[in-house]
Amino acid sequence: MKVVFHLGAHSTDEDRIVRVLAGNPKVLEQYHIAVPPPRRYRMVLRDALVSLKGGPAGQDVQDAILEACTDEPSIERLVFSHEFFLCIPERVVTENGFYVMAPGKLAPLANLFPQSETEFHLALINPASLIPQLAQRLPKASYDQLMAGHDPRDLRWEPVIREMAAAAGGRRFVVWCNEDLPMIWPEVLRSVGGLPETQPLQGELMILEQIMPPDGIARLKEYLQSRPPKSALQRRKVVSAFLDKFVRPEAIEIEAPLPGWTEALVEEITEQYDADVAEIARIPGVEFIAP
Repeated sequence: MKVVFHLGAHSTDEDRIVRVLAGNPKVLEQYHIAVPPPRRYRMVLRDALVSLKGGPAGQDVQDAILEACTDEPSIERLVFSHEFFLCIPERVVTENGFYVMAPGKLAPLANLFPQSETEFHLALINPASLIPQLAQRLPKASYDQLMAGHDPRDLRWEPVIREMAAAAGGRRFVVWCNEDLPMIWPEVLRSVGGLPETQPLQGELMILEQIMPPDGIARLKEYLQSRPPKSALQRRKVVSAFLDKFVRPEAIEIEAPLPGWTEALVEEITEQYDADVAEIARIPGVEFIAP
């Protein structure tokens, strides 16, 4: 059995991946994949991780987790998803830095099913988007508390992913950018689900439906049905053309005024993020889904 952990990051998913995959029950049955609702296992996994303290789970613990997750007897792939696998939102930024707890989470997660093949999947997010969204999620925290003394330009993904790739220890580690989801959503779904590239899925347009008006979606569906793309690259070109014409700007903008933040600062953070992403795509052990 392969065990898959979709790790977040924060403010990138809201359980959309598991909702779409679970909405394709015949496909999951065909490939012996279990995508249980997160509410069924979040407390079970938390209790197991606390009791094991990073050590390997015995068969009794593994059986208890499986019993909480699925009634199917012959599962070949089990998908877990929770942004709190990395840390709670309050600990995204600590005195020690940005997502400093993340690399240390991988080995304990893999030890929940120590005899199984483990995969890790993670969406990156521009800190210029993440920090305002964390501020909205944590209204009782001041900006200084949220940033724990750090300049926002210090919140860099490249060192975090480099350490996580090392901690993955050769296990499959798949990374993509949240900002690219409109272009790569079908590939992300198939990667997490372990599905063939040619496998159709209901919900492939979910992300586009959230950022395009109904008339734009209707025209895109009509186009894709009349001219089915022959490859992922061709599909992305079509989607890009429709986004240029139909995307709703307010659907992709994050507004949360923060002390000292200017347009110039946001541009600087974004440039650093883009540079980090380019480096991350070249890190050994990282499988990067690019648009």
